[in-house]
Amino acid sequence: MAAVSTFSNMNKMYRACFHASRQAAALKASRLLNNRTFRVNSTHRQQPFDSTLEKPQFPGASAEFVDQLEFIEPNVIAGIPVYRVMDRQGNIINPSQDPQLSKETVLNFYHKMTLLNTMDRILYESQRQGRISFYMTNYGEEGTHIGSAAALEPNDMVFGQYREAGVLMYRGFSLDSFMAQCYANADDLGKGRQMPVHYGSRDLNFVTISSPLATQIPQAVGAAYAIKRENINRAVICYFGEGAASEGDAHAGFNFSATLECPLIFFCRNNGYAISTPTNEQYRGDGIAARGPGYGMLSIRVDGNDVFAVYNATKEARRRAVAENQPFLIEAMTYRIGHHSTSDDSSAYRSVDEVNYWDKQDHPISRLRHYMASRGWWSEDDERAWRKQSRQTVMEVFERAEKRLKPNPELLFTDVYEEMTPALTKQRESLFRHVQQYKEHYPLDLYDKDSH
Repeated sequence: MAAVSTFSNMNKMYRACFHASRQAAALKASRLLNNRTFRVNSTHRQQPFDSTLEKPQFPGASAEFVDQLEFIEPNVIAGIPVYRVMDRQGNIINPSQDPQLSKETVLNFYHKMTLLNTMDRILYESQRQGRISFYMTNYGEEGTHIGSAAALEPNDMVFGQYREAGVLMYRGFSLDSFMAQCYANADDLGKGRQMPVHYGSRDLNFVTISSPLATQIPQAVGAAYAIKRENINRAVICYFGEGAASEGDAHAGFNFSATLECPLIFFCRNNGYAISTPTNEQYRGDGIAARGPGYGMLSIRVDGNDVFAVYNATKEARRRAVAENQPFLIEAMTYRIGHHSTSDDSSAYRSVDEVNYWDKQDHPISRLRHYMASRGWWSEDDERAWRKQSRQTVMEVFERAEKRLKPNPELLFTDVYEEMTPALTKQRESLFRHVQQYKEHYPLDLYDKDSH
């Protein structure tokens, strides 16, 4: 009997504890629900449930009932319009959209776009001559770089893919720094550890580029979410190509940015090709901007060869992203005039006539030059003098970079751990034993002695 009584008391205690724990769990769930239903924008707040209304109450979407069977067809005939400010001759189409930039600002746009173009030509030829191992040009996409970079604030964080050198140049990355990175010399901020064109700069808030496609997209979302929590006047911009938008990381990034309401600009450079794959083999929908509404993002499609259109769209997206804590998607329609990289031969998959059209008739640099010439800000004499000066400047930096020593081999083992691990120490000793044994193959006199 005593055993039965003890068991009965334990059973009562168990029921009491179970009831208390359920109450606590219910209270916690209620608080969590209240927190999750809060949104910055009142339109996102959860509406009170009313079972008497003859309308869908499903929590996953906002819609009405219909009684006709009809599939939604993708609107790829008319498509999302392309916003532009200038026509191909550099004329302002709608005066209300003219950003009214000063002469000095516009000249700076042009200088940066053409300087990038000159640097590309010299470094491309450098690779062809075997002086560097790899290179990627930015031909035809200069307007997307400079227009978007000019609309940002210096403290905004930039995540690039690998064809945004103009963004970094506009933010103040020097020609010496570009050359040092491509030549992997002792002045390289990355200490010679990255392949060419994988730039980065902490001072300029430009996150170092990595080769795998789309990895920067969810990383940018995380950075934007952290910035949102700091509640400061700062945004993140994330660049990628339309090919990278086919990666799973793009989906994850788009969805997280919308649900977490991050101050982020997704900037897609739709240049027509993912290496050799044309857009008509990449997707069947209406480009990349059409995907934005499906994730709950405000989206726009702009003429990427119109530097003013890119500037206006990015500036407004940046303003609203910070003010409203929400992501924006910009699809800049442009064209990759150059090969994908020095490892690619684009003549195998597109015609010379196609490339010539974009190079000669619809180029962002020539469009801006027409605009400046019509205002008397630029002449043929100015053009010749600037081309000569810019080429001379790039060549001088090029020659300096080529003569610099390579980074100290000791730097291969630093900057990962605060103190070198036993495994790394063993690898280091093994490497230098090998180098000493076969020193005729390792000219260490070409390497810097400074290990910092």
